[in-house]
Amino acid sequence: MVHKDHYKTVNDDEEAPWVKEPTIKIVNGDRNALDPVIVKRDENIERGNWSNKLEFILSCFSYAVGLGTIWRFPYLCYRNGGGAFLIPYAIMYVFAGLPLFFFELSFGQYASEGPVSIWKVAPFFQGIGYAMFVISFLIGIYYNMVVAWSFRYLFASMTSVLPWTSCDNDWNTIHCRDFDIKNCTLLEGLVDSSRTCHIKSEVSDSFWKELELMNTNSRLPADEYFHKRVLDISTGIHDLGPINWELALCLLLAWVCVFFVLLRGIKSFGKAVYFTALFPYLILTILLIRSATLPGFVDGIMFYLTPQWSKLTEASVWGDAAMQIFFSLSPCWGGLITLASYNRFHNNCFRDAVIVATGNVLTAFFAGFVIFGIIGFMAFELGTTVDKVATQGAGLAFAVYPEAVARLPIAPLWSILFFVMLLTLGLGTQFTVLETVVTTIVDLWPHKLRGKNHKWVLLASATVMFLLGLIMCTNGGMYVLQLIDTYAATFSALIIGMAEVCVIAWHYGIDRFLDDIKLMLGHDAPPRWYWRFVWKFFTPVIIVAILVFTLVDFRTLTYGDYTYPLEATIIGFLIASSSVAMVPIVAIYKVFQLDGPILERVRVLLQPSSDWGPALQIHRIEAGAPTHTDSQVPLALPNYRFEELELELATVLERDSESDNWINMKCTGPN
Repeated sequence: MVHKDHYKTVNDDEEAPWVKEPTIKIVNGDRNALDPVIVKRDENIERGNWSNKLEFILSCFSYAVGLGTIWRFPYLCYRNGGGAFLIPYAIMYVFAGLPLFFFELSFGQYASEGPVSIWKVAPFFQGIGYAMFVISFLIGIYYNMVVAWSFRYLFASMTSVLPWTSCDNDWNTIHCRDFDIKNCTLLEGLVDSSRTCHIKSEVSDSFWKELELMNTNSRLPADEYFHKRVLDISTGIHDLGPINWELALCLLLAWVCVFFVLLRGIKSFGKAVYFTALFPYLILTILLIRSATLPGFVDGIMFYLTPQWSKLTEASVWGDAAMQIFFSLSPCWGGLITLASYNRFHNNCFRDAVIVATGNVLTAFFAGFVIFGIIGFMAFELGTTVDKVATQGAGLAFAVYPEAVARLPIAPLWSILFFVMLLTLGLGTQFTVLETVVTTIVDLWPHKLRGKNHKWVLLASATVMFLLGLIMCTNGGMYVLQLIDTYAATFSALIIGMAEVCVIAWHYGIDRFLDDIKLMLGHDAPPRWYWRFVWKFFTPVIIVAILVFTLVDFRTLTYGDYTYPLEATIIGFLIASSSVAMVPIVAIYKVFQLDGPILERVRVLLQPSSDWGPALQIHRIEAGAPTHTDSQVPLALPNYRFEELELELATVLERDSESDNWINMKCTGPN
């Protein structure tokens, strides 16, 4: 029976953002009357749902539009032919990015399960879910370190003069240069440490070589601030050194923020994404308007967009396009499955996939105007060309961009805006990464961990990941971060993505999966033949091609002038294999859990378990799946009387077009 507390009326708060649904009005504690009232009620009472559709879309935006959107795509676009790069990028979006994104949203929404427990569809392959869990766990450890850096820079920006504007600080070296060399560069000269400009024809050859060496090793103030003051970077990964407690406290602050946002699960998470998903667009727009007024802006934009059509004949360009679209949408980490698992069963996940995936691509393109507009200004200030300033990764966010900001009027204001934007981008992704870890653990033991114990799982997960992240607060922490970033979710994510798609398309059955989607949407995802072809053939082939390209293009990891030793490369491959290894390990473990001949055990494990399918009884009836009795969800309880089942049907089985309407229902007395 449905307890009356599951139906909370809000007659005393007309402004509360409750979901409008056809619901039951409790009269004297009995279910004996129906009335159109506004309630806040989840379809899946046991597990919970998003409060509204917008929260889910924004959470996907917040997850997919991460730091890579700002510091990787613009650089790839410039390096691979400018505007011409958009052609392979768009093709890869249509045949790889969007199909994978839609695939995982549909998969998670249909079963309402996390990335591990969802593999009731084929228990033999449950290791794929554990692999996703490991990937998210590893990413969560280092990703929050970038958030911690953003906090560190935000606090440093709250001053009248930015600390990276000069070379007159304790942390600066003899290689630092904070003077204007533009005029000297225009004369094809070089500047010495005393800020004197020298022309080659006026000095000896030996002195000129000394000047060239000095200028080759020169560093901008913002670069030295990041590496010498913030990181206090060591000579290599072999020299970790002590913990930098300023960074450790910033890392703790980052984890505290993530913890409190997720404390009430998707209810509090859903409110936070209104800020983390939308605020970056406001800041990007403000920065674009400001950069458009700076000298060198047009040069930067032209460098970004000017098409080099000859680049389209290079395989590396297509490989970069495929890799970028794959990693920018963040499939195969388990995050998309987790977010979609909190949807209502009949949510239009196809529409959501198109909106979010397309929005992510457009955001990356838009961010390029901001980044290259500022880089163009930076090149103008330094009296050099854009290609000598353009970079990617942490160097762009924490060295080049701060240097450019420091040269603007009211520099602290622009610095604060930029690092608040980085914070929102980083936290938006980190929320989903940690929620994936927590959801996976809770879904494995729902009767023990769901409800009041959720917060303890969250606290334990955040604490463990924080403690493991302290190694990145050491002097050699940057080298550790680069190692994990390179190996945690590249080869492994590609292998897991290929396995995931092939198992569903070829083993579970592509037509069966498309029928599941049709059941949720009320119609086929248009066009059905396209999804059938892409998921069975094209997407797996593209993933294999990306994997091969990644392996062929593999180079020993470097950071600046430092080359990682062989031991670090071996550790990197161990990190990558730690997730992939879960697939055979879990398969073997499950086989030995059963009795009987080996082949018979494998045959049983390859079949969907009896509790595979929609979470709620009423949706299982729609899907023709076996009913189950092990859930606390009212719609999953057995022995319903007909009028009770009919009442639940009226309450739950609304379509998207009806979900926000007032529905008048008449009471029909019991038979």
